[in-house]
Amino acid sequence: MRAITRWALADLRTHRGQALSIVLATAGITVALLLSAALLQYAVSPWQRLFTETQGGHVWLRTTAGTPTWPLSGLDGVQALSGPFRTDSVTVRLGAETAALDLRAAGPHREDIAQPKIAAGRWLDGTQGDGIVLEQSVAGALWAQPGDTLQIETGGTSVRTLRVVGTARTAERGYVRGDVPGVGWASPDLVGALASAQTHPGQTVGLRLADPGDTDFVVQRAVAAVGPDHVLSVSTWRDARSAAEGDNRLLGLLLRIFGLGALLAAAVAVTGGVSTRVLAHVRDISVLKAVGFTPGQIAGMFFAQHAVLAVLGAAVGTAAVQIAGTAVPGPIGEAVTLWQALPGQSSSLVYTCAATVSAIAAATMFAAWRAARIPPIPAARITAPGRRSSARSRTAFRFRTPPSLVLGWRGAVHRPGRFAASVARLALPIVMITVALSAAATLDRFQHPPERAGLTAQLTAREDGASTTGLETRLTQLPGVSGVYPATEVAALVPGQTRTITLRGLGTAEHRYPFAAAEGRVATAPDEAMAGQGLLDAMDVRVGEWVRVTVAGTPHILHIVGRSIETEHNGMVISTSLDTLQEGQDSLRPQFYHLALRPGADPAAVSRALPQASDGRLEIRTTAGPADELSPIRGVIAGLVAVLALIGLVDLSTSITAAVRDHSRDLRALRAIGLTPRQTVAVIQISAAVIALAAALAGTVVGVLTSHWLIDLQGRSSGIGAGIARTPALMTLLLAGGAVVTAAVTIATLPALRVVRGRGADTGITIY
Repeated sequence: MRAITRWALADLRTHRGQALSIVLATAGITVALLLSAALLQYAVSPWQRLFTETQGGHVWLRTTAGTPTWPLSGLDGVQALSGPFRTDSVTVRLGAETAALDLRAAGPHREDIAQPKIAAGRWLDGTQGDGIVLEQSVAGALWAQPGDTLQIETGGTSVRTLRVVGTARTAERGYVRGDVPGVGWASPDLVGALASAQTHPGQTVGLRLADPGDTDFVVQRAVAAVGPDHVLSVSTWRDARSAAEGDNRLLGLLLRIFGLGALLAAAVAVTGGVSTRVLAHVRDISVLKAVGFTPGQIAGMFFAQHAVLAVLGAAVGTAAVQIAGTAVPGPIGEAVTLWQALPGQSSSLVYTCAATVSAIAAATMFAAWRAARIPPIPAARITAPGRRSSARSRTAFRFRTPPSLVLGWRGAVHRPGRFAASVARLALPIVMITVALSAAATLDRFQHPPERAGLTAQLTAREDGASTTGLETRLTQLPGVSGVYPATEVAALVPGQTRTITLRGLGTAEHRYPFAAAEGRVATAPDEAMAGQGLLDAMDVRVGEWVRVTVAGTPHILHIVGRSIETEHNGMVISTSLDTLQEGQDSLRPQFYHLALRPGADPAAVSRALPQASDGRLEIRTTAGPADELSPIRGVIAGLVAVLALIGLVDLSTSITAAVRDHSRDLRALRAIGLTPRQTVAVIQISAAVIALAAALAGTVVGVLTSHWLIDLQGRSSGIGAGIARTPALMTLLLAGGAVVTAAVTIATLPALRVVRGRGADTGITIY
């Protein structure tokens, strides 16, 4: 055992560069995986970001008025309380829209725990008694903005008029019509005045826990502490997270595939690197076996060496992310900052480091097994059998092709097995990079131009009042507006469904809405309709079939002639002309108008001009698309590309190491046939470029096919529908492939120069 330890230490001292390269490579892979985990959390969970920023409450209790809540602060696991806030259940009205609201009493100073984050306007200042701040989701449902006027109803009676002074975001569960009431904040005097008209006013208190994993236990203790008879409702952070992240599950799946791809690419890179180092020690291993070391001892030495180096590298990478990760500008720094504040960050660190070390250990076991099988001297040195030059090589020489090009090509491909393995290892991160670029190209599709994705109307206008007489004519005459399409949305029932779907009336027979058909054709005749993928799946119908929908007891028989890309309501949408809906319901009138803009028109400028042209009676809203909601993902995609590129560089170094080692053995032969040092360097560079070019081509092709399958699967499952995937621009793919080849040539230059100068021709140079 002592001899084994002494040899292992002596080997590390002799090959300090190799040991350092393994530590740095492992650290780089660990950093890449940790950043990948942070970026995934940052992208998938905007709710988590908001929860962390606002110090959100893990448990919210709604109790009867006057219930003592001081016992809650003494419960084990409760870190702090938010409230209690006096709360009244009211109904608010803005124009034709109504919403249920839990109105909480709040002062000018927001609480440190579960602090609402102002999205627009301002917080209550205590000087305006009729001011109210609305949570963003209920404000969106009401079309409410700072400056709007609301009417508060209690018991069916209009009590008073309030002015919206701001909107805010919280980490609580958002407003869901008919299910979850929204949240608003007003002065204590106002809430007290409203409470006099209430039969059962209550109060709300939030609990922030030291350990979110104790939520269920703390809820039981909290209910027991205040008395079960006094508790009206309980909600937890898990409910809010599930509701907030429902639309991001498939996005999370897509991004987690990036994470698994990064881990797989890292494992493959490590396997190639360790195997390369074992091959570089063939002579040393033969000598050790000749002096009496057993195969088991040799395998154990290599395993112990690389395991220690892997643990050291993982520790260095983890420390680098923890110390310097937050200082990185852009989404990576923001992601690391958020990630460090999450409750499960410590376990993520442990799991990531364990995965990295396990991958290296598995690769080392295989490489150590190969090392144990190397025969001792004086057995003949294992070399590849000589081959005659191929017919292609002879033909190339006959046409005076530069010998560096021919020999470089042959040096890369003359061992098909090793060539294929090198290409496969390097192609894996390229596949994932191509998938990331395809995701970015798909997001661009919804913006440039949005008409191709069915987002023809860039603005939505609604008049503040019940009358819409002449509104369409006035909107059509405005500069920058190319088309005005009256629209309405109603809830409809379909056979076999327990929940309603959305039935839209868009455009008229004379002025049809320009749908974008992803499948089938555009509706052009009465009773024809376009359906979203979610509706087709829910009703188990296909394009070309007839369906029956019921609106307030009135049936409509519609012919689905095409599938449109629907980004709202999980695709549970069927759209037809407004005329078709009015045939059975004469009283149905347009609720709002979709506005299509002329090419080059600025939506912001048109939005400012519309209220002025209508004496302030128009409410304007920008039509939201999936690209707007997923705009932070662009930075995350860039970060993932950088992470995968780092792993690819490590793998590229491994492949080049093997190529340089092979050419170092053939150096005398290359000189004997008359190659100059410059030509010899070119041979090694071309060999590396051939491997990189083959990997770039294979990775790009497989990546494009994989990305189309993944993105269309996500679209189909989310209700948007298939057919949304887009391939990155050809120039982007060419630049990415050129970057891979350029990096390969650059990395190969330095070791090639060392080989030509005679430094390490027989030492088995290892860059990894």
